[in-house]
Amino acid sequence: MKLTTFFTVFVVGDDRSVLSAVARLLRSAGHKAETFASPREFLERLHSAEPGCLVVDLHTPELSGLELQEAMVRAGYHMPVIFMSGQADVRSIVKAMQGGAIDFLIKPFGQRQLLEAIDCAIARDLEVLERDTFRLNLLTPREREVCALVAAGRLNKQIAGKLGVTEKTIKAHLRRVMQKLQVRSLVDLVRIVDRAR
Repeated sequence: MKLTTFFTVFVVGDDRSVLSAVARLLRSAGHKAETFASPREFLERLHSAEPGCLVVDLHTPELSGLELQEAMVRAGYHMPVIFMSGQADVRSIVKAMQGGAIDFLIKPFGQRQLLEAIDCAIARDLEVLERDTFRLNLLTPREREVCALVAAGRLNKQIAGKLGVTEKTIKAHLRRVMQKLQVRSLVDLVRIVDRAR
């Protein structure tokens, strides 16, 4: 299966002509692409388990590209980000890269430059997916069962009732699961389970 069939490139910016041109380029290269005129519109559309990358203009309405990157990190989204800008200062570039950006493209940039950055983003996202899948495979069958029920939105008490154990036992399972998956929150746990599906 071609990698790009399940990987979406999300493009955010306030210049419709740039959005349209970037989307055309991506689709002609075989990528799925979706465009958004504002960061808030993108955040409303984003699904937690969706594999993809974000190409965002540094200067966008409501939220800047950097503020969008920070909002995604706070919300637990670890999608690779590629910035683009017609004018950028060193401080913005450094902040973007320290925040985990894949690349920072200065306009006008070449088509090849953008496509190479997206290839890097796909590779990074796949590494994360493979790492998470490996960690999920370390779980016992019971721990996987608990994970699936948590991802389905069940509460500890409901999971305990369904599996015929105490709530304390479920909490112990969840502690071990979070250690094995190396996550700090149930939100991150659910994202890993969803992505692995």
